[in-house]
Amino acid sequence: MKDIINKLNKYEIRIRKAVNSHLNGNFSSVFKGTGLEFSDLRTYQYGDDVRAIDWVASSKGQGTYVKIFKEEKEQTVFFMLDVSGSQEVGKRGNLKMDMARELCGVLTLAAIKETSQVGLYCFSDEKELYIKPEGGMKQAYNIISSIYKLLPQSPRTDLSNAISFTLNILKKRSVVILISDFLDQNYQQNLKALARKHDLVVLHIYDLREITLPNLGIIPVQDKETGEITWLNSNSVAFKRSMRESFEENRESLRKFCIQNRANYLDIEAGADYVSRLIQLFRVRK
Repeated sequence: MKDIINKLNKYEIRIRKAVNSHLNGNFSSVFKGTGLEFSDLRTYQYGDDVRAIDWVASSKGQGTYVKIFKEEKEQTVFFMLDVSGSQEVGKRGNLKMDMARELCGVLTLAAIKETSQVGLYCFSDEKELYIKPEGGMKQAYNIISSIYKLLPQSPRTDLSNAISFTLNILKKRSVVILISDFLDQNYQQNLKALARKHDLVVLHIYDLREITLPNLGIIPVQDKETGEITWLNSNSVAFKRSMRESFEENRESLRKFCIQNRANYLDIEAGADYVSRLIQLFRVRK
């Protein structure tokens, strides 16, 4: 665990230096979000944003009122980490799960240094692990240690249920960083609600095997979540084209969804240099 912490610290420092130099941006921007909370009411004035009108107060017939917000000094950062069976795909030592853990660990260290409250929820189709948002380096080490020691109880995925848990547990607007391969269905409605209520960052982890397979002839392929084995012709041009098109369609759909709902989206290949991709994320959020 000491070696893991040292490795993550080195990456975190590398990202911080890269972002803060050459006018690339502000390192803290990925964690600060809007961070607005209700402060007071005042009478509506011409030019005010109609979305800020408090219709409950205005309905009393004494005038039209708008809400006044103030910036929160402390921002909660909450990580949602998919630990389902589909994450256990890739080369040994470079599984999607390995990438997901490192991303969560590096950003946890960075977030602790920029804000006072960081929490974690690991999920499959069950609640695998929940760590209440708290501050301090002890919290960071607790989160990192927990995600590396965790042995998930279920191989299946239920993104919709995981998002519902997060919506219920987080009472104030937070930066929510969702790390998953998004190999699930019927979660878009809850994800939309999450993006509206919180400042959402989507980190989409994938492996090249989900895009193409080497020519190995007819081979057995096991579904990591159901255990079902299917025989596939990896030499088939039509199969490879269908495989790539399916992946690209799902990725593009998720990317467009995030744009439409004002969420940040970043796709990261397992085993690739994720530091450069995270630097890109900071630039985008600035």
